[in-house]
Amino acid sequence: MRSFLDRLGVPRRINAAGTLTRLGGSLMAPEVLDAMREAASSSVDMAELQSAASRRIAALTGAEAGLVTSGASAGLTLATAACLAGWDAARMAALPDTRGMPARMLMLRTHRNSYDHAVRLAGAQIVDVGHNDRGTGAGVRGVEPWEIESAVDAQTAGFVFVAGAGGAAALPVVIEVMHRHGLPVVVDAAAQLPPASNLHRFVDQGADLVVFSGGKALGGPQASGLLIGRRALVGSALLQMMDMDVHPATWAPAELVDTTRLRGTPLHGIGRGFKVGKEEIAGLLCALERFVARDEAAQVDVWTQRLRAMAVSLGGQPLLRATLREAAPGGRAVPVLDLTIGAEGRPDPTAAAALCRRLQAQARPAHLAEDRLDEGVLTINPLALSPQDDSALVAGLVAALATSPAP
Repeated sequence: MRSFLDRLGVPRRINAAGTLTRLGGSLMAPEVLDAMREAASSSVDMAELQSAASRRIAALTGAEAGLVTSGASAGLTLATAACLAGWDAARMAALPDTRGMPARMLMLRTHRNSYDHAVRLAGAQIVDVGHNDRGTGAGVRGVEPWEIESAVDAQTAGFVFVAGAGGAAALPVVIEVMHRHGLPVVVDAAAQLPPASNLHRFVDQGADLVVFSGGKALGGPQASGLLIGRRALVGSALLQMMDMDVHPATWAPAELVDTTRLRGTPLHGIGRGFKVGKEEIAGLLCALERFVARDEAAQVDVWTQRLRAMAVSLGGQPLLRATLREAAPGGRAVPVLDLTIGAEGRPDPTAAAALCRRLQAQARPAHLAEDRLDEGVLTINPLALSPQDDSALVAGLVAALATSPAP
């Protein structure tokens, strides 16, 4: 019998671009799939399951509590909603209408990006802090405490800090100033794994909530994410995501819910559309356990050897030069192979784009990372590249190069 994907007419692609959402994210291990199958064949109380998941996540990350979300973007919206509403059921019911409540979320100007929409979706107004002198080459100064201090007012609800966007040294400064005002700091660390140490790094620094993607390096389901941090804020996020079509007389709140501070039984919250299934919860927990337990150095060695072998196989191609960028402590966590496309080693962005199109038009479509395409460089990222596809990727590259127009 033909496979499900074959019956749909959807080809399996070679993914050397990384754990991109548009390519389906990570490749899940058999143990993760087994956990999801077990959950799928059982009926459970979702509040009990999320509470159990919270305890396990806390044990693995060092946070007070944790929540499985339907992705990092959903995690950002839920984190923002928790900062806006806390345990106030009336505010939960009002969101995204934030009239009458503090709703300004501060961000470093250099951290603004298209995922800001996840913050604004909860009803927050993003306020830029600091200047971009370093980014524009106009100066050497980063954000300073007085700049954050001057932006805080009675309408401020919290701060969103994007990890990996540069200015990592600013996080302790942000936390110190915001905590002095009794305000929470949310860290967007969606793509900051590996290393596994980042699972507790930001909480250890004092962040109140931290968001991670579950469907990337963690190796969990594509539609999953982690929200970890202070118990009260995680509980508020959970309550705004749960199915609340329940009679108040029989409602049994999740253990994360502080009923001493919650007045009444909330309605469906702004996160209701971000519900996460029992299958995703089970799969992400299993993936998280595997990720924490694995030997990171051994995994890096395996990736490096595979990339070196591909570089050797691609040697001698007149329109391609392969350069290994190795992983390093405090630097890149995953080694990659850069492919400079162009005659005689001269980068040619037009040729690189054409090569991508040819690769994706092959019988077995292949994708390379394109974040440096404008420099004439394509990249092989091993995170979502099955070892069985290494030779097929090399063969596809050689065939695509052979059909390149003469320089």
